[in-house]
Parts: sequence; structure tokens; C-alpha cells
Amino acid sequence: MAHVIPFKGIRPSKEEAAVIAALPYDVYSRTEAYEKVKEQPRSFLAIDRPETQFAPDVDMYSSAVYNKAAEMLNQWIAEGRFIQDNEAFYYLYELTMDGRSQTGIVACASIDDYVNSVIKKHENTRADKEQDRINHVDTCSAQTGPIFLAYRHDESISSVVSKMKTRKPVYDFVAEDGIGHRCWVIDDMMSKAIIKSAFDKMDSIYIADGHHRAASAVKVGLKRREENPGYTGKEEFNYFLSVLFPDDELKIYDYNRVVKDLNGMAPEELLEELDTIVDIIKTSDSPIRPETKGQWSMLLEGTWYLCQVKEEHMVDDPVEGLDVSLLQNLVLEPLLGIEDPKTSDRIDFVGGIRGLEELERRCKLDCKIAFAMYPTSISELFAVADAGLLMPPKSTWFEPKLRSGLFIHRI
Repeated sequence: MAHVIPFKGIRPSKEEAAVIAALPYDVYSRTEAYEKVKEQPRSFLAIDRPETQFAPDVDMYSSAVYNKAAEMLNQWIAEGRFIQDNEAFYYLYELTMDGRSQTGIVACASIDDYVNSVIKKHENTRADKEQDRINHVDTCSAQTGPIFLAYRHDESISSVVSKMKTRKPVYDFVAEDGIGHRCWVIDDMMSKAIIKSAFDKMDSIYIADGHHRAASAVKVGLKRREENPGYTGKEEFNYFLSVLFPDDELKIYDYNRVVKDLNGMAPEELLEELDTIVDIIKTSDSPIRPETKGQWSMLLEGTWYLCQVKEEHMVDDPVEGLDVSLLQNLVLEPLLGIEDPKTSDRIDFVGGIRGLEELERRCKLDCKIAFAMYPTSISELFAVADAGLLMPPKSTWFEPKLRSGLFIHRI
């Protein structure tokens, strides 16, 4: 069973919500974060990336920087920019992008469920990326960036969501990037009981996005258990801030690849090698999108090729059968010499949200070949996680991104 509980949220005043809400801390470089906070100093990014309050030569991982985040959070609460609910609630968070909406339950998930793999992962994490958020969460005594979780559609939760959305939302705004955000407080006992009961019956929920944030929150919780040997398990540090979405509302975008050279081959030689691996369905001077699993499109020397992996190369395995794995194992490593895409400086990854035009731009700028992938499906993600396996790097790109600062969980 999954322990998904309500919490006493710290959240913006109605007047401040649209200004405070910020994209996740890790979508910005240090320079971009400086520029964004300079443009809007009341954005929550100022707290999520507290190095923006210091000179550029200050070590962004120093204790003074994390202390500044805690100081600013407490100051903004004292100034009334945030309010704290005096009762534990679940919340609804709806995001709308290009006419498509997804609505999640804002709640706290259990660190024990993470440790015991009730909450399932599909990515490895890096210790250096974890440490930054460990320091931030521990110093602020607060989780400020929610983890994006997914669950298999549940009709009882959907009925509560539909009923709640007939009410007036507590927040309703469209961000500068065009994403709509609406939130509700689930404050009636019956709805709270239905939600808790539904999650109690689930044996698995899944991290869709935010593996590093989740790992960091869990490690802070485990650290506080060591510091408090008499802990009961009910303390807030035993749980981490999450937004849980039903699988049938989620969209995964393609995560595409660009390679800087052809590994010493001429284009004609590469095409000849590919002839044993894929069938070329069609070519075009204009971008072509792959249409189904087992396909990718390739941009080479200004021509787009729609490639279908030959049947004898298809693999019935949760990881090896992923399109990104087929491309890696059949083309990128044996032909283009990309042995480890995590460390190679000859390959870059381009989120599908940027469009195929970005692949064309890169092939004119600094790359020789590009591959546009068919998006990994949510069912493939679940299958990999259920098997206890890990996806290759850069397999999934989720949009829209959850905003930070709309819900904060004190630990």
C-alpha cells in the first residue's frame, strides 16, 4: 500500500501566487537564474537558487548560500507573502498546455515507500546533484520543489477531482510561457478519506520526473531519523512533497539526439551500414516525425529519413526494447562510436518541446546528424520500473513542468 497523506501546506497568498510560482530550479544555468531573478526578484527562484543573492564568484554550494534561502523563506512567510493552512489538506493542481490538461493530487508521500520500492524509480541519480538539494532542504527545513509522481488511473480519485473542480479555484493564472495553473484545497472529510483509501490500495506509484529531488528528500528524512532516535514515523520529515497524476492524463515528449561527427565515415558509407538495420520508409527535405514505436527519423546532409527498425532487430525486453536503447545499441555505439552517452562529449540531447527545427539548427551549427525519436510511453516507463530496471539517460521529457513555490512542506 502507498502511504499518501495530507499536509499543512505553506502556499502563496492569492495575490502573490502568479509572481511566486517558478519553474524548477534545475532548468536554469547559473547565469540564467541570475537573469531571471534580476528580472523578477519576487519569484520563488530567488529561494530555490539562493546563489542569485550573491556575487557570481561566491561558491554556490557554501553554507552561507543555503542559509540565505532559509532566511528568505522565513522572511517571505513573515511578510505575509505565504500563508500556512492550520489543518492538513490534500490539494489539486491542474496544469493546462496547448489545450491539454492534467490534474494531480498534491500530497506527501512516504520515505519508507521510496526505500521499499512501493515508489518505483526508472533513473539513476548522481550524488553531486543530490547533495545540493539535501543541503537546501535540510537548511530550510522545508521541501520546496514537488516530486512528479504517477499512478494508474483510479475512478474514485477521478470522481473527487471532478467534484472539486466545480468549485472556484484558490489560484487561477496563466504563466508567461502560456501554461495555465489552477489549484484547489480539498477540505472536506469525505473527499480526503476517499483519496487516502484509494492510495492505500495501490501497491505501486512511480516517479515520472524529479528523481534527484526525491532522493534528496528521502536522505534528509533518513538523516533526521538518525538525529532523532525516538522518532515515531509520523514526523513530517518522514514524508516528501509530491504531486500525483493519473497515467491517462500524462504526455511524454520525445527526447532527441544530435551527434557532432560521423565517426570518420562518409554519409554514403553510414547509409550503407544502416541498410542492414532499418528500412527507409520515406525521405524528405522537410522534417519528418516518427509515427510509431520502432521508428526514428534521421537528419543527414539536409535530408530527412524515416527509419523503421527491421523486425529481426526488435527486442522484447522492457529496457533493451525501448526505441532509445535500439538506437544506442544498433547505431550510436557500433556505427558512431558513442559508447557511453552519459559521458561522451560528441552527443547532445534535445527535448522534444523544442521541436524538430532545433535539430535542423544544430545540424547547421555544430552537428552532422540528428535523430528524432518516437516518445517513450508511460506504459513503457511503468514496465521498466516494475521490472526493477533503469532507463537509458534522456529517455523521457515531461511537459508541462510543475511550478515551485505554490506548495511548500515544512519538515
